[in-house]
Amino acid sequence: MSTQDTTAPPWARYVAVGDSLTEGMVDPDPTDPGRHRGWADLLASALSRRRTAAGQPPLEYANLAVRGRLLRQILSEQLPTARDLRPDLVSITGGGNDILRPGADVDALLRSLEDTVAGLRAAGTDVLLVTGSDPAGAPVIRLTRAKVAVLNTGLWSIAHRHGAHVLDLWGMRAIQDWRMWAEDRIHLSTAGHERVAQAALVGLGLTPDHDAWDDPLSPLPPEARADRWRGNARWAQAYALPWVQRRLRRQSSGDLRRAKYPEPVTVETS
Repeated sequence: MSTQDTTAPPWARYVAVGDSLTEGMVDPDPTDPGRHRGWADLLASALSRRRTAAGQPPLEYANLAVRGRLLRQILSEQLPTARDLRPDLVSITGGGNDILRPGADVDALLRSLEDTVAGLRAAGTDVLLVTGSDPAGAPVIRLTRAKVAVLNTGLWSIAHRHGAHVLDLWGMRAIQDWRMWAEDRIHLSTAGHERVAQAALVGLGLTPDHDAWDDPLSPLPPEARADRWRGNARWAQAYALPWVQRRLRRQSSGDLRRAKYPEPVTVETS
C-alpha cells in the first residue's frame, strides 16, 4: 500500500480488539501501575500526535482487548461493541491462544476472521491485522510454529483480498531477542511493545518515528548450555505449569477482567 501523509493520518477514531498482546502485557502503564499500556496505546498516541501537528483534532481511541481471549470470543464479544463505536480504523489480534490448545482448527479461525474483515471493509472501516510472531526460539511454544505460519499465510491472503493493512510480527528481527520479551517469554516487554508500535505505523503505510525501529540489539555473549537448561526449567515451573493448571481447571487469565478503554477516550499529546 502507498505511504500516506505522515503528518496527517486519516483516522479520527481507532478501536483495538484482541487478547493480551493488544491489552498491552507486559508493559506497565507509567500513569497507572495497575494497568498495561502496550503497542496499541503507543500507536494511538503516535497517530494522535501527528493529527494534532497537522491541525486536526486528536485521535479518539478505545481498547476492548482482554488477555486470554480466544479468537471466537474476540469476534463475538468485542467486535460488535467495536462496530457500535463507529471507528474508521480497527486493529485485530487473535488466534495465538487458540493455537496453544491441542486440536486448533486454523482453517476455521481464518474463515471467521475473513468474514469479520469483509464486513468491516464493506462498511468502509480500515483494518489492521496482526500476524503471530515467530516462536522458533521459544521452549515448548516452538512446537506451534507450523500452525502459526499457516495462520499468518492465511492472514496475508485475507488482507490482500479485502484491502486490509498488516502488522508483520513474524518478519520483525528486533523481537527475535529475549530482551524484547517479559520473563514469561509469552508477552512482550516495554521495549518490545515500543518496537511493535513502530511496526504498526509501517503496516499502516506510515513512516516510523525511528529509522532503527527493527534493528537487532547488540548480541549477548553465548549462554552456557547448563545455564540455558536451568533458565528453561525455572520458566517451566514459574509460567508453563500454571498455564497448564489453568487449562485443566478451564480457567483463563482474563476471567472477570474488563476492557481498559471500553469507550473512546481522547488521546491527549504533550
